[in-house]
Amino acid sequence: MVSAPWARGSEILREPRDSAASRGPEAQAGKPLADGLAGGAANGTFVAQTQEISESAERYAQAAFELARDQKALPALETDFAKFLEAWQESSDLRTAAESPLIDPEEKARALVAVAAKLGLSDLGAKVIGVAAQNRRAGELPMIIAAFRAKQAQERGARQAEIISAAPLSDAQRDSILAALKKSLGAEIEAETSVDERLIGGFVVRVGSRQFDASLRAKLDSLKLALKTA
Repeated sequence: MVSAPWARGSEILREPRDSAASRGPEAQAGKPLADGLAGGAANGTFVAQTQEISESAERYAQAAFELARDQKALPALETDFAKFLEAWQESSDLRTAAESPLIDPEEKARALVAVAAKLGLSDLGAKVIGVAAQNRRAGELPMIIAAFRAKQAQERGARQAEIISAAPLSDAQRDSILAALKKSLGAEIEAETSVDERLIGGFVVRVGSRQFDASLRAKLDSLKLALKTA
């Protein structure tokens, strides 16, 4: 069993095991984004398709942030999460295992803690991941990490963004995205970029709980839905 010796985080992490709420949801990239992002803003407010970060992910991120801040370990935990997220994005086996409802939470927690150890994560990083898995939140780890990064950026007076494209972005494309986000949000932007070929084309930009999805995959999904309901 993965222990959770979290000072202030212990109450946040204690969740009912049997309740429905406790079972979390287990490029055209070269096109300038100013039109899509700034054009999708109303009165300077970023307007996009919304993909809510769950309340539980926010709670775990807050607990992790407070504990890391108390231990003066915020940079270390940020590095831990970056390593784990990179492994998550690269390994379909890791994603499948973490999201599978068929794997016992205790077994899943042990497996993910072992992955954390192999990646060289700190004790705190491994505990965050292990406790989330033990409480049936392994599938929400990317959201927990996104919420934590947003809190870190806010602590530095910036906003955290995640840019996912179907193909690697050039410097000019990345600069275009960042300029549009800065104009739309009125803040400095700290961005992480990654490639996901499953998008087929285009890009996705996530800022906190908001998401701007200009991927070809999203457009095809919308078309399929429209055809089904026609």
